[in-house]
Amino acid sequence: MRILVGDIGGTKTALAIAAPDAGGGLVLHHPERYPSAEHAGLESIVRHYLATHAVSCSGAAFAIAGPVSGRRSQVTNLTWQIDADALERALGLSRVLLLNDLEAVAWGIAALAPEDVCELQPGEPGAVGNRCVIAAGTGLGEAGLFWDGHRHHPFATEGGHAEFAATDAREWALREFLRRRHARVSWERLVSGMGISALHAFCCEYAGGRSPQPVLEPAAVAVGAREGDARCVETMALFFRLYGREAGDLALKQMALGGVYLGGGIAPRNLEALRASAFLDGFLDKGRMRGLMTRMPVRVILQPQVALLGAARAWQDDQSPGRPVVAAG
Repeated sequence: MRILVGDIGGTKTALAIAAPDAGGGLVLHHPERYPSAEHAGLESIVRHYLATHAVSCSGAAFAIAGPVSGRRSQVTNLTWQIDADALERALGLSRVLLLNDLEAVAWGIAALAPEDVCELQPGEPGAVGNRCVIAAGTGLGEAGLFWDGHRHHPFATEGGHAEFAATDAREWALREFLRRRHARVSWERLVSGMGISALHAFCCEYAGGRSPQPVLEPAAVAVGAREGDARCVETMALFFRLYGREAGDLALKQMALGGVYLGGGIAPRNLEALRASAFLDGFLDKGRMRGLMTRMPVRVILQPQVALLGAARAWQDDQSPGRPVVAAG
C-alpha cells in the first residue's frame, strides 16, 4: 500500500506518501508543506506534489479542517470546496477518503511513540476508556474516540464552534468586546491563533489603553510574553486558562477517562509556558466533578505529522475486508 495523505488547514496544506514499514507500522515519504491561501484549491497542490516527486499511489486520504458531509467538505477558514469524487476523476485515483482533521488526529494517536507526547497530568494508572482530542491552531478542532471495550472508534465533532460562556466580570467584558466584532462568540474565537490576537487586543483595551494597530500576530504575542511584556504575559495566561476550561468541558462530555490529547501547533510550540500556566487549573475547575477530572490523563501531542499518520490509518480501516458499509446520510 502506497497512498497519498494530506492535512488540509486554513494556513498550510501538508502532503506525504504513506507506506507500511517492516515492523507493520507506517512511514511517511516525501513530506511537503504548502501555504494554503496561495493556491486555488487542493487539486492544484496535489498535481504539483505528484509531478515534483514523480510518485504514484493507489489512493488518497485527506484530513480537512472543516466538516465532512458524505464525500464533500468545505474548509472552514478557506474558500476551498473539496469533492472526493471529483478528485478521483481528475487525479486518476481509485479511492479518495475525506475525513475531518481532528478525526484524523484521533486516528493517529495509536501510531504515536512514547516520545511523541508530553504528559501534563498522569491521571489514573492504567486508564482505559473514551478519549478526546482538542487542538488550538489556526482554528479550534475537537474530536472523540469511543471505547467499545476492545478498540477506539474516532469520530469528528465541530465542538470548537460551540458558544463561549463567560464566568466572571472580565470574561463578560471579553465577550462584549468580541460581540462588537462578530455576530456570535464561539470558543474558536478565543482558543486559537486568531484568539490569541483577539485576547491581546482585549487585554490592551481592558487595561485602559487602545487596541494595538495593527493587531499583533499570535507568534508575536507569544514572543512578547517570553520577553516579559505585561500585556502579552496577561494574554497568554488568559489564553491557557481558557484552553484548559474548554478542554475540561470536552473531556466531561466525552467521559474521557482514557485520556485527553492536545493537538495543534500552539501547545507544542509554547510547551514550557503551557506547563507553567493555569491550564490545568481551568481543566480541573469543574466543581463536584473535580475528582473525576484528576483521573483523566492529559497529554500534549508533539508529533507534527499525527494527522497524516491518522489519515493513513483511517484509509487502511476503510479498506479492511469485511468492514460494514454505512451509507452517507
